[in-house]
Amino acid sequence: MKIGELAARTGVSVRSLRYYEQQGLLKPVRDESGYRDYSIFAEEQVRTIQLYLNLGLTTEQIAGFLHCVMKNKEAFCTEVFPIFRQKIAEIDAQINQLNHIKMNLEERMQSILDERQRDEMEEGK
Repeated sequence: MKIGELAARTGVSVRSLRYYEQQGLLKPVRDESGYRDYSIFAEEQVRTIQLYLNLGLTTEQIAGFLHCVMKNKEAFCTEVFPIFRQKIAEIDAQINQLNHIKMNLEERMQSILDERQRDEMEEGK
């Protein structure tokens, strides 16, 4: 299957497919004219790559276990759990940071409201 057909079947741009190839996630063979020729399994592989990208993983992280999950069930790939744990830790840190920012914004809003209220009370005197 040619790159355009794979792009059409998966909804992934040709540019992204070339990037996946550069990252070692896809390995098409080249025909005698030098065109990429993808196997029948490439469609499933691209969908799997997209699944993990949508989980927030990088192509580098995906490359660490993609071969295993394409051959076996995800549950049998020991490389997956440490990467998932790392990603969850990153998400938890981001949530904590966002909660801190939210708290600071709420405090600033309350400070502004308090100042307005004080000003209104002084004007009313």
